[in-house]
Amino acid sequence: MKIGILSRNPNLYSTSRLVEAAKQRGHKPIVIDVLKCYVDIEAGKPMVFGKNDQPLNDYDAIIPRIGASITFYGTAIVRQFEMIGVYALNESLGISRSRDKLRAHQIFSRKNVGTPITGFAHSPKNTDALIKRVGGTPVVLKLLEGTQGKGVILAETKKAAESVIDAFRGLNAFFLIQEFIKEAGGSDIRCLVIGDKVVAAMQRTAPDGEFRSNLHRGGSAELVKLTPTERKTAIAAAKAMGLRVAGVDIVRSERGPLVLEVNSSPGLKGIEAATGKDIAGMIIDYIVANAKPNKKSRINKG
Repeated sequence: MKIGILSRNPNLYSTSRLVEAAKQRGHKPIVIDVLKCYVDIEAGKPMVFGKNDQPLNDYDAIIPRIGASITFYGTAIVRQFEMIGVYALNESLGISRSRDKLRAHQIFSRKNVGTPITGFAHSPKNTDALIKRVGGTPVVLKLLEGTQGKGVILAETKKAAESVIDAFRGLNAFFLIQEFIKEAGGSDIRCLVIGDKVVAAMQRTAPDGEFRSNLHRGGSAELVKLTPTERKTAIAAAKAMGLRVAGVDIVRSERGPLVLEVNSSPGLKGIEAATGKDIAGMIIDYIVANAKPNKKSRINKG
């Protein structure tokens, strides 16, 4: 199979591992810089072009590794590949849903997927009511646009929460206010979902003095055994977003597992190291089992 990996940097661990796994299985992986792609939108003849005006319609599958800062353009390119019949491991709609934290939590609510109590408002007059709704301080404040723990703040007191909210509003930034799960103890669990299975999981723990457990922020990771309910919750969250491959972050609470976030381009380095599993290989195997040869794109090319 000819597999395009949409990534801005071929040297990133996750990208290089996907290339390696595809080659080991006899496929032809090519890293495509999504920002160097452009599209030709014509009735009945959609086209995608890459570097040096090279047509990209003859791929059998693509693996989107779209960074948060280029979500709009990246998903537009993924949509164009979908239009020409190329199998997208994660489709544009699922990526867009997962990147919009507010929309994601609204979908989780509709699908009855457990999350920390979450509030959203525009008027400063609603601040007191929101803090009460999520159980009072401490509360977690999250910018709607942010990854790897950036734009996530723990406000220990009501006064601190009001100060942060005022600062966010002063920047015209939209944010969520969320219940703080104290019993989680600064730990969460990253579940790697492929299709209908959780294929790997690791527990991430925040360093001293920090409540965010992201590995990019100095958190540590170790192998963890999931309960059946945790597996079911992670799979349900990925399906709610419409993602075939996802990193689902959950916390253990007194009322069961709660979903914090779903990542459409989960990093492979930490979870492969913690579990010793060939996640990249599993992703390639899933594509081979589920993607059909792109006959439509080859007809268009001719």
